[in-house]
Parts: sequence; structure tokens; C-alpha cells
Amino acid sequence: MAKDGSTAATTDGSATGSGDIARSLELLWGTGERPSRGPKPGLTLDRIVTAAIAVADAEGLSAVSMRRLSTELGTGTMSLYRYVPGKAELLDLMLDRVLGEPLPTGPAGERSAASARSSAGAPAYDRAEGSGDRARDSDHPAEDPGDRARDSGDSDHLAEDSDGLSQDSDGLSDDWRAAVDRMARGHLDNLRRHPWLLKINQARTVLGPSALRGLELALSGLRGMGLRDPELIGVIITVNSFVEGLARTQGDAAEAVAQTGLSDEEFWDNQRPYLERAMLSGEYPVMAAMAEDTFSAEFDHFEFGLQRLIAGFEALVRERRAAQK
Repeated sequence: MAKDGSTAATTDGSATGSGDIARSLELLWGTGERPSRGPKPGLTLDRIVTAAIAVADAEGLSAVSMRRLSTELGTGTMSLYRYVPGKAELLDLMLDRVLGEPLPTGPAGERSAASARSSAGAPAYDRAEGSGDRARDSDHPAEDPGDRARDSGDSDHLAEDSDGLSQDSDGLSDDWRAAVDRMARGHLDNLRRHPWLLKINQARTVLGPSALRGLELALSGLRGMGLRDPELIGVIITVNSFVEGLARTQGDAAEAVAQTGLSDEEFWDNQRPYLERAMLSGEYPVMAAMAEDTFSAEFDHFEFGLQRLIAGFEALVRERRAAQK
């Protein structure tokens, strides 16, 4: 580790906090000096981050380079270094931006995509540059809240099933269940928009204002649970880990098709004769007794897992509230 607290840069830029941490923090919080030489620049750090995210979304993180961004932005490569030292620091800015993207708008009328994109919620480096370039708004349009009711009637019971959990002694509501639901769906949407998030090591994230706003919003929705502070963080980690695991599995499946050239049907057709013989051997009685379409049937693993998580959290909340009576 360097004396300034930074770690050695990785060759592929796949770990956050792997560059000059001090410089990343200056850029994230808008405390660094702005480029001042030459004519008034048409380039902004906000535009660079937006372009980098667009390239990563379309082609993966490996496609993001200063040379590629200079082409996308129509400027010289060296001009980019006036704004950001390199890819490692740029990754910190990209991560802060996407971690601060708004969650789906909920029934309680919490922060909408529009308000999240207001000047008060803009990245610090963007505010430091003045009004800057707001081109990113068109990249992430506000979502239709009605889309969140598309999957099933599960969301209805989040507001209806109170059964002794209507309100605690501090007057805090039970909107935490809807908050967990929105948190999970929002995180899954974010990972689908930005699949490269699953390819980077976020163990040492350099936190900026956008990421902190996202964490603040998540925690504010969970206050009604009445849990201890470490447990609230545990709820967020548990939900995010579930979502990331499922998203990674889905992403790996899609990549496998591209890498092998075999569809899922072709892949399993190759194994079918062996699996059928195995099921008839008597060595796997539990699996042999399962319905033939068990592994091919349409089953919403996300909804199943999410509702089980919420049920588990609710059991803990009930236990804590019963102990307080």
C-alpha cells in the first residue's frame, strides 16, 4: 500500500480503490482543482463518466480505455488526463454514479427518478463544474412506477399484511417491507443495466456522495424494522447478496451461450441420455421422483427468494417487538 493510502493499480481496472484514492476522493467530492489551462473546455468530467458507463454497458468494462473514450468524446487522449488520472480512478467515479441511481418509485411516493436527477442530487464533481452537461438524463429515463406491479400480486401484501405490525411505539411505519422489495428490484434493475458491476471487486469501494445517498435512502426505508444498526446493514447486505447471486447466475448463463455457441436446449440435449440412465439406476431416488419438467419449468426464482427473505425479516421484527412488550 502506498503512503497516501492507495493500493497498487490492477492491470484490468477491475477493483475499486485500486488507483490513487486521494485523487478519486477529490474528484468524487469536488474538492480538486479544475483544469484551467487553455480555452474554456467543452469537455467535463461528467461527460467522461457518462461516456465510460455507456461503453461499459454496451461492451463490458474491458472496452473502457482512455483511448476509446477520446474517440467517443471527439477529443485527444491526453485531454482526458486533465480531468481524471486513469482508468482506476475513473472506475471509482463510474461506480459512485451507478450506485446512486434511484430506486423504483414506491407507493409511499419516495424519491422519484426525476428528483434524484435534480441539481441537488448531481455528483459533486458535476456541481463543481457548474451546470455542466446533463446528457446522462437521457441515458436513464424515469421508470414508470406501474412497471413495478408487473410480476405478480406479491407487492399487494406488502402494504396489507400488518397483523400486529402496523406501527411501533416510536410511530415508525411498516413500510420497510415495501422498502426491501424496492431495494431488491432496484438493485436487480441496476445490475441488468450495468452488468459490468458484477465483474469488479467492490470490497473497498471509494465512497462518494451518490453512493452515500443511495445507502441513506435504503437505510431510511428500513428504520421501521426497529433493529440494531449493524442488523440494518445486515439486511442490506443480505438482500444485495441474494440479488447479485441470482443476477450473476443469469449473466453467466447468457455468457455461456455466447462462448460455446450452444443454446440451453442443445446443451442439455447432449446430457439427456446420461441423465436418463442415471435416474433409472436407482441411485438418485429423490431426483428420479421429481416431475420431469422440474428443471425446465418456468419458475420465478427472484420472486420466490425475495418473498422468503421478507418473511424471514418479518419474523425477526415480530420477535423483537414481542420482547419489548
